[in-house]
Amino acid sequence: MYIESLELKNFRNYKNLSLEFDHGTNVFYGHNAQGKTNILEAMNLCGTSRSHRGSKDGEMILFDRDEAHIRMYLQKNGMRRKIDMHLRKNRTKGVAIDGLPIRRAAELLELAKIVFFSPEDLNIVKNGPKERRKFLDAIASSMDPGYLRQLSSYNKILAQRNRLLKDMHLNYSLRDTLDVWDEQLVSSGKKIIEDREKLIARLNAVIRDIHLQLTGGTEVINIVYEKNVDKSDFGVKIRDSREKDERFKTTSAGPHRDDLKIIVNDIDIRHFGSQGQQRSAALSLKLSEISLMKETTGDIPILMLDDVLSELDENRQNYLLRSIGNVQTFITCTGMEDLLEKKFEIDKIFRVDDGKVNVEGIKSEEESE
Repeated sequence: MYIESLELKNFRNYKNLSLEFDHGTNVFYGHNAQGKTNILEAMNLCGTSRSHRGSKDGEMILFDRDEAHIRMYLQKNGMRRKIDMHLRKNRTKGVAIDGLPIRRAAELLELAKIVFFSPEDLNIVKNGPKERRKFLDAIASSMDPGYLRQLSSYNKILAQRNRLLKDMHLNYSLRDTLDVWDEQLVSSGKKIIEDREKLIARLNAVIRDIHLQLTGGTEVINIVYEKNVDKSDFGVKIRDSREKDERFKTTSAGPHRDDLKIIVNDIDIRHFGSQGQQRSAALSLKLSEISLMKETTGDIPILMLDDVLSELDENRQNYLLRSIGNVQTFITCTGMEDLLEKKFEIDKIFRVDDGKVNVEGIKSEEESE
């Protein structure tokens, strides 16, 4: 699977842009704030329906415009597929695959498999639990779109229950409906906990070898699932915490409060690890995501490295570049010197300058053979 081309209209700082890519390694370089990340964001948006920056649809539309369009062509299993996305201010985005409108983001996840790696991902280990849950949910959703549907359902139930807890002080009779929401929350939450348990077991089976190689055999990593509640006692815990929930007007028990503990050589590196250990663990997590996606879906995912190389030391850079293999890769960077010095194989080079993109290098047919 690979991305063949991309067309942007009124997206971020691009009024009109049309690009064709190589199925190998594509590099975008130029000074900061010129629009390199915007190109990767558009492709990732087409594959996941969400901005990796957490931006709302209206924030991605060119200033003084009311709508934006993205069109991306994929090659998958010998077939050309088209994704069209229509962003509108203050309205839900419209998405179509091969000309047919879709209603669920899961349909995009089933079609496009993308692993996005940005400098923010290097903070997965040391940031708060929300970032680790986000990482876990992204992997689970890419591997099984059914997980995304379940998670979406759980979050809607959770929002309704929290709204009820806030409204009860104005109308206490609403308390009688709390049992219904509790039952739904527990039923949906148990499935999420079970799926996360299975995923973390598989993640540990993959990440240990990756991390050993990355650290020259000096570090053993283990991912521990810190469940806020077990499947078996979720119902009991939600009932026992009701008084507390009513007092604070929020739901205190459930998988929305889960966390991951990253253990390296028997040490919790979030609290006691060096920055180098934390970054190595984050890199191992992202590389494991690629491996799990291949193993589960049979698809070789597309890899996007958004200004990550400048954040890694030389050893980690070298390991990452060696690990890419036959994955279509998109790299953004400020300069080409490091990549050229490492004699890293690059198939197409794009220069990005103030929203203008020019092809500066492309591998010849002789070089490709």
